[in-house]
Amino acid sequence: MTDGRPLRVLVTGGSSPSGIAAARALLQAGFAVFTVGSDKARIEEAAETGGGATPLVCDLADLAAVRELQQELARTAGRIDGVIHLVGGWRGAQGITSQTDEDWDFLERSAVTTLRNVSRVFYDDLAASPCGRFAMVSSTAVGSPAAGVASYVAAKAAAEAWTMAVAEGFRQDAQGPEDPARDGQHSAAVVFVVKALVDASMRSSQPERKFPGYTDVEQLAAAAVGLFSQPAAELNGQRLLLAPVPAGAASTQSAATT
Repeated sequence: MTDGRPLRVLVTGGSSPSGIAAARALLQAGFAVFTVGSDKARIEEAAETGGGATPLVCDLADLAAVRELQQELARTAGRIDGVIHLVGGWRGAQGITSQTDEDWDFLERSAVTTLRNVSRVFYDDLAASPCGRFAMVSSTAVGSPAAGVASYVAAKAAAEAWTMAVAEGFRQDAQGPEDPARDGQHSAAVVFVVKALVDASMRSSQPERKFPGYTDVEQLAAAAVGLFSQPAAELNGQRLLLAPVPAGAASTQSAATT
């Protein structure tokens, strides 16, 4: 809570299974949740499925549109305290020579441009919040890139680097120009790292698959909620590996720094 009001969290990529799970978990934890998608019908359905988040429509690859979104939220809700960025996508190929420009353009737009726009526009909100949090989801493949996913891992690596720069901005803000030794860290940017995500619909449609190493979207959602109860100075700039849990096991918020 801040100023007697719940913390306000923006979930981007809100129409996805991970977006729905994150919105539901945040709402159940007492946050005010705004969930964003590019398709009005889909985001409204997702918001209802997720427990009643406020649905918003925006093309996050359009900087002007993201600025309008921030201005609308500032008028209607006030400062945003957290952004859980779940916009991405995947493209693969057979090797280096088969990486296409079309795939790269898609990945750069979805994984990098949307994150750059959202973090730039909402940075001041998060930096001013007493509990500002920014999180994105990356892949373990970034640490061991394969030729067939060169475009995908390059885009994810770029998004991670940008997020680490956001974290450094928060760190500099906390020190302040007058007293660099002052510890006033209250905002943090982190990267969640997974092999891949799985949800209940994937498991039900492919009951023969075990999805080894996959992280359930419910576990990702729990980890997102957990960010707001951990010290910003300890979180800021961390890559948090979400260790997978067996299907049917209780989701946890355990995360190991990598």
